[in-house]
Amino acid sequence: MKRNTSFLFSTVLVLFSSFSILYAQPYPSQYGKPFKYVPDRRDVTMYQVNMRSFSKNGDLKGVTARLDSIKALGINVIYLMPVYPVGVVNSVNSPYATKDYDLIGAEFGTLDDLRDLVDGAHKRKIAVLMDIVANHTSWDHPWIVNKGWYETDTAGKIKYPRNWRDVAQLNFKNTDMRLALIRSMKSWVYKANIDGFRCDYADGPSVDFWKQCIDTLNTISTHKLLMLAEGGRPEHYSAGFDYNFGFGFFGNLKNIYSRNKSVRSIDTMNVRDFRGTTGEGQSIIRYLTNHDVNSSDGTPLDLFGGKKGSMAAFVVVAYMKGIPMIYNGQEIGTPFRLTFPFTSTRVDWTLNNPDVTAEYKKIIAFRNKSEPIRRGVLTSYSNDDVCVFTKIHESKKVLVLSNLRNKEVVYTFPVDLVNSSWKDAFDGSKVTLSASITLQPFTYMVFKN
Repeated sequence: MKRNTSFLFSTVLVLFSSFSILYAQPYPSQYGKPFKYVPDRRDVTMYQVNMRSFSKNGDLKGVTARLDSIKALGINVIYLMPVYPVGVVNSVNSPYATKDYDLIGAEFGTLDDLRDLVDGAHKRKIAVLMDIVANHTSWDHPWIVNKGWYETDTAGKIKYPRNWRDVAQLNFKNTDMRLALIRSMKSWVYKANIDGFRCDYADGPSVDFWKQCIDTLNTISTHKLLMLAEGGRPEHYSAGFDYNFGFGFFGNLKNIYSRNKSVRSIDTMNVRDFRGTTGEGQSIIRYLTNHDVNSSDGTPLDLFGGKKGSMAAFVVVAYMKGIPMIYNGQEIGTPFRLTFPFTSTRVDWTLNNPDVTAEYKKIIAFRNKSEPIRRGVLTSYSNDDVCVFTKIHESKKVLVLSNLRNKEVVYTFPVDLVNSSWKDAFDGSKVTLSASITLQPFTYMVFKN
């Protein structure tokens, strides 16, 4: 009995010592001054950076060098795809196989490089989010020795999630693992002065983990943090996320273009996507492309009717409901896929599509200065072919029409809009609406009062 008690005491002591080493250490000192200009979550225009495809060297310095161009586009939040070391065991070379949550991968640069990027962004009043892969790690992550930190099968083997054999599934019933992961996230706020996280595969970890995580991050009273769930669970909003991800919206929009689905279906998405929102401004991130679908499905030019069609679609993304996101290279009309996770393609920033860039800038600039677009009450007047809606905030109104078909369409206005007077949002010319209007293929119009 004495030997068993002694053994139990020794085991507890070892575990307690390990726990103490991990959690008793102080957090890093705060690097830099907390950013004062993190935008209201309703006012965000987001830009996704795929580090490997962004520049010739595929590193953090390559992003820092183009911050002026990103700012000129009208962006106020950048999210960086994972910058951690990438695992090599069972690897497919995906940056979503994290080898260490606390380090910068050598291929991407150093902590100083990340700090330089964040400092440069902050000087331009741009917030920076890091990408955290909370659901799983690479098979050569240091945590792998703690078998209880991972889910195991009946034979005691660590599981992998879904069909992703290159990563190991974390066990969110394990308190120590949860605290260690939250600690790593929190430390990046201090040591790199970042402004929040995009959380990969957020539907994987339990909702109660995310609530614990976000509640803990919010104890950093010096920082306003933005939290994006790459997921669709309505419960993410009650856990504290600012945004869910618009998988369904993208798929629906693709079907409008490729399968002649009714444009009215967007109204259904607007209801479905916003289920569970509990706070003012909680929203959905919407896009024409991202690193996954660009590689697997095609570019916006491929999927949405070339230059004209993709701009008609982007007006709906940017103005109707939700927060718009641009993927690197989209703004110059990159005509080829940026293959992922491999490194065989890079954005060619010498592409000469100034018309595309200018139009993105024009659309974003109006969003950034229009309170009705960012805060207004939406009323939809869409038909099967044309997306039509008003946004009203106090006395200010905006009317948007976007023909999402590659054909001429005659749109009949509802009675309450007939004979109403407007100004063109882009050139200021005056317009009085008649009973109907003829819209050329993939044409959009934006009016304000």
